[in-house]
Amino acid sequence: MSWLVAILFGIIISFICREFLFSPLVVKGASMMPTYENQDVIIVSKISEVNRFDQIVFEAPNEDEYYIKRVIGLPGDTVEMKDDILLINNKEYEESYVNRENDNPLQKRITENFTLKDITGYDKVPEGYLFVLGDNRLRSSDSRHFGLVPLDSVLGESKLRIFPLSSIKLFNTNKE
Repeated sequence: MSWLVAILFGIIISFICREFLFSPLVVKGASMMPTYENQDVIIVSKISEVNRFDQIVFEAPNEDEYYIKRVIGLPGDTVEMKDDILLINNKEYEESYVNRENDNPLQKRITENFTLKDITGYDKVPEGYLFVLGDNRLRSSDSRHFGLVPLDSVLGESKLRIFPLSSIKLFNTNKE
């Protein structure tokens, strides 16, 4: 009888952890390469605070699935891309995580020029929203295509890649 209680207790603890603390997720597609490959398995923390450059998982707009993207713009930020240089609040940021491989010799830029206003109509990211981009800019559906991400659609932050075993990695350990 005590083993039944132990099993039941384990199931309840597992449910609580998965529902409120963390959840496994399979990455689909190439939009976050080279950071994540298609079919990588990650652990998403549901209790993390969202910061700039975090990789977050959120409900995909108009789809019954989740997307993983990198947070670029926080509420109150201006965002601009000019000649492959990211400008947030008029400050240049180096994007070492961006996939710079380009199969098309006619395409000079990895990321086309844009301003937040061009894409969303807002000068600054409004309260309660985020501006996100994929690391593989040439193959990512992100805020350039579907607009701003509501904070209440965010499942959590990717903290750990657990599969494939040869690529286990802890993410976002050095917050700015």
